[in-house]
Amino acid sequence: MSEGSAVLAGVWIVIVNYRTSALVVDCLRTVDTQRSELGKLQVVVVDNDSCDGSVENLNAAVSREQWGTWVSIVPSGKNGGFAFGNNVGIHLALKDERPPEYVLLLNPDTVVHPGALRALVEFMQLNQKIGIAGSRLENGDGGPEPSAHNAPSPLGELVSAANLGIVARALPKHVITPPMREVSHACDWVSGASLMVRREVFDAIGFLDDNYFLYFEEVDFCTRARSAGWDIWFVAESRVVHLEGAATGIKQAARRRPRYWYDSRRRYFVKHFGVSGLVLADTLWAAGRLSLAVRSLLRLGAGARLEGPKWFAFDLLYGDLCYLMRGERNAGGS
Repeated sequence: MSEGSAVLAGVWIVIVNYRTSALVVDCLRTVDTQRSELGKLQVVVVDNDSCDGSVENLNAAVSREQWGTWVSIVPSGKNGGFAFGNNVGIHLALKDERPPEYVLLLNPDTVVHPGALRALVEFMQLNQKIGIAGSRLENGDGGPEPSAHNAPSPLGELVSAANLGIVARALPKHVITPPMREVSHACDWVSGASLMVRREVFDAIGFLDDNYFLYFEEVDFCTRARSAGWDIWFVAESRVVHLEGAATGIKQAARRRPRYWYDSRRRYFVKHFGVSGLVLADTLWAAGRLSLAVRSLLRLGAGARLEGPKWFAFDLLYGDLCYLMRGERNAGGS
């Protein structure tokens, strides 16, 4: 790869903000150090109606740091969710008079290591079949955070709920998050915290499905891309710190998981497996969960512990039962 190859590639970065303006500014500072490596680089920060002074704070930071030539702050007008906000930014990128070759979806709660953006671009330029590439994510302590995954499936629900080694070994392709590998490799989907998309993928499959408010939108997008013939890769050389949960609060174990997570899961299974696939997924999940509960009660094995947010099983199964009883047969999932 020649020194000039990455410079010729136009890149737009889309960051969706919802009441995380301080995190966005920190993220932009790390991006600023890498602009010279990427030639034409533009960043659009889409504010999803934060109503907390975020737009004013971000505009003040852009002025103070003299970022006005490459950073734009765009109010979306409503809190339509992660996919909705990203689509606002993607639309702006693709209607530019010189549309970029690549669009990077970047979470506000990220810190981009030096060379991370160039590594994604160069990797994708090496193989024109790669439609989506994701970074190697690290947590705030520098430890690895899994970001390359297998696609969800009904059997995958059994594997994850049972948390039993013999089941995982029997169904390795259905382990949603397999052990991390330190080398770049193909996978089914990559985390949306740092996800680069080739422009032609949008031409082929459209934008993100903004019927997902939050969660599963990148899973759905990668699944659609793979169905259209594009490869998905995890790029180990692109390192990004992800302060997971800082923007959403999902990692707070004591909290009940928000309804939109269950709605998004339901939408994914109905959309890609049909209503019968959702029923099968829930049945296998319940069987796995029951197995785990029994082993936990009998203290059979170190991994036999019921974990997760409060009311998780009730919220998942009761929510899907209500959906089925309403007689809905579309992919709406809510």
